[in-house]
Amino acid sequence: MTHWALLLHFYQPPTQTHEILHKVADESYRPLLKVLAQHSNARVAVNIQGVLTDLLLQHGLGDIVTSLRVLAEKGQVEFVGSGKYHPILPLIPEAARRRSVAENSRTNSAAFWATWKPCGFFPPEMCFSPEIAPAIRAAGYEWFIMSGVGCPVEWPIDRIHRVNAGDAELAVLFRDDVRSNRISFRETTPQEFVDDLSSVGGHNDAYVVTAMDAETFGHHISGWERKFLGATFELLRHQHRRGANRVQMALPSQLIDHFPAGETVVPHASSWSTNNQDLAEHNPFPLWSAPGNRLHALQWEYVDHCQDLLATAKRHASTPEAKKFAAIAAEKLEPGLHSCQFWWASRRPMWDVTMIHRGLLLLNEVVVNAARAIAFGSASERTKQEARWRAAAANDTREDIERALIGDAAP
Repeated sequence: MTHWALLLHFYQPPTQTHEILHKVADESYRPLLKVLAQHSNARVAVNIQGVLTDLLLQHGLGDIVTSLRVLAEKGQVEFVGSGKYHPILPLIPEAARRRSVAENSRTNSAAFWATWKPCGFFPPEMCFSPEIAPAIRAAGYEWFIMSGVGCPVEWPIDRIHRVNAGDAELAVLFRDDVRSNRISFRETTPQEFVDDLSSVGGHNDAYVVTAMDAETFGHHISGWERKFLGATFELLRHQHRRGANRVQMALPSQLIDHFPAGETVVPHASSWSTNNQDLAEHNPFPLWSAPGNRLHALQWEYVDHCQDLLATAKRHASTPEAKKFAAIAAEKLEPGLHSCQFWWASRRPMWDVTMIHRGLLLLNEVVVNAARAIAFGSASERTKQEARWRAAAANDTREDIERALIGDAAP
């Protein structure tokens, strides 16, 4: 029998508009959750970023949160942890990683109540490198999912490998990129997919893990939640009624319990948008930090300025006024690290000046408020002067980014 685990990734950036949120909710989230509710045999792991949970509740879309909670209460949904604002975890400092993971859990725990009890972890964009494993394990997670392109050994179908995470290990589930992409790009039918799954293990137990954006269903591909997922769930239900159970849906944590442990491996740093050529060129995160992408280099240079100014502000925020501005700067940094601004600057083939600039404006608030905190704080005059130089350098970098955007946006 083949045990099939499906993970759906729900996410919108902190800069998303009210109109687009409602459009995605109407086209994707509500119809998708309706299909899941109509099929009691459906089992789905759900990664919903805390930022989206906040946005849904703030924009009158709380029914989606309620629907997810009800599905989890019925045992059809298993929630999976992540970073709140969808940062690229390997590209940010360890303290920021841990803070993002903790904030995500706090937000979703408040919204999903007792159903929020994740054992597994979804690194945003499946961006994984071995150095982030300790932060995942320290947060209490037992397993994580990553792209199959990062698998360094023979493809596992009947055992689950482990990854070193400091003082302990994490189980790792490798996403079947080929089968996942066939679904995401409408390159398979429900019958073809079920027949393919049926052949994976022969007469032995095996597993397959697929994962994709929840927005694939209905928003990216109209009606795909019914035409593919609903139809696939129906095929599996009929198969079960006939006693021809060749495929069974499972939650990822059930796979961890069912299959034996494999070997301890060191996966390749990668994402679910990384290909083998990228790995050969030492370019593990090509859509967010690509060698030769000048705009990416400028964006991360600006992030460095933000983080340096904020660290200085926190060290010297001794007065009420300084503490106020330092707190504002810290609050803006977390959403300012969201991945979309880098993704839209990748040109593979994504490019959107507005989305890039919205991210830049969030980070600019870090610079402005951190600089004010330092000015009102107890730092020495030398430190304040150095901070002014750093803020001036940050402004130069911001202007370089804006010049690049204006130049590339011109007809």
